[in-house]
Amino acid sequence: MTAPHQPRALFCVQHLLGIRYLKRAATLSRAMEEAGFAVTIVSGGKAVPGLDIETADFIQLAPMRSTDKHFAIMLYDDDRPIDDSYRLERRDRLLETVARVTPELILTELIPFGPRHLRPEIIPLLVAGRAQSPRSAIVCSVRDILVAPSKPKRGPEMVATIKKYYDKVLIHGDQDLVPFEKTFPLAGEIADRLAYTGYIVDPPPPSATTNGLGRNVIIVSADDGALSDPLLTAAFLARGNSRPKEATWRLLAGPSLADDGFQRLRSLAPGGVIVERARAECTALLANCALSISRGGYNTTMSVLAAKVRAVIAPYAGGMKTEQTLRAGLVTARLSAVS
Repeated sequence: MTAPHQPRALFCVQHLLGIRYLKRAATLSRAMEEAGFAVTIVSGGKAVPGLDIETADFIQLAPMRSTDKHFAIMLYDDDRPIDDSYRLERRDRLLETVARVTPELILTELIPFGPRHLRPEIIPLLVAGRAQSPRSAIVCSVRDILVAPSKPKRGPEMVATIKKYYDKVLIHGDQDLVPFEKTFPLAGEIADRLAYTGYIVDPPPPSATTNGLGRNVIIVSADDGALSDPLLTAAFLARGNSRPKEATWRLLAGPSLADDGFQRLRSLAPGGVIVERARAECTALLANCALSISRGGYNTTMSVLAAKVRAVIAPYAGGMKTEQTLRAGLVTARLSAVS
């Protein structure tokens, strides 16, 4: 008997500042595999130990990262600025992967709504997918809230890219809570390609609340590399002036936080404060905690809601980053309305 055909999906993720996009891609990849897809994840950021992708193939491009939220300077792992040959190496690896996998479906995380400087490697990927016979369906996977483009011309450029290359834009949110046009005013021009999936989150494991892991601990978590240090440092100051100062506080730093910053936090930690890297049991720790303190990013906010725990959200609002403040405000208002 001939085995049933398994559709092939190529999921391209470019996490340059934190790990949030890659974590969401891993969640989606597991769901796609359960639905019968053979998934290949291509990651363009820093390697993330312990990422749960089950049986998906994983390809690590030559990694690069951003120095800050502006994405103006891209660096190697050893902090040297990348050069054109490095970018060409990444592009060629992408094209080789498309030729080998011949995916029926190509997904790009955030792009074309993300940093423009990735276009020299992503556009050739899309062209290659469309040139296949039969051609790949091309889909953008994007969160509910976008950051406003840095220049007015970026919005029309995003629309033009969607119209030229993409078949669908999957918005991981709820239209009744945050319609896409709230943060992307040109959404009406691509309305025929927009589809809302609901929110994407890994629920706590069934045994999370029975195994006692992290029970009654205050969890302070931050995944976003250079942006996490201020929150974790502030936790030290807040603890001494807080009512639960005698409780154990566990600070979870994401893998994108540089090792020198991580070691500095560990050296500053007083008794009763545990500083460690984020770990696979994070969902169980969150489910049992007395209080969660975190940024207001997509993954963290959805994890807190899924765990149904008390939480303090300290949204990052530096530069032009309004996404977390908007999400925290909308979620708070909705919860207040239904309580």
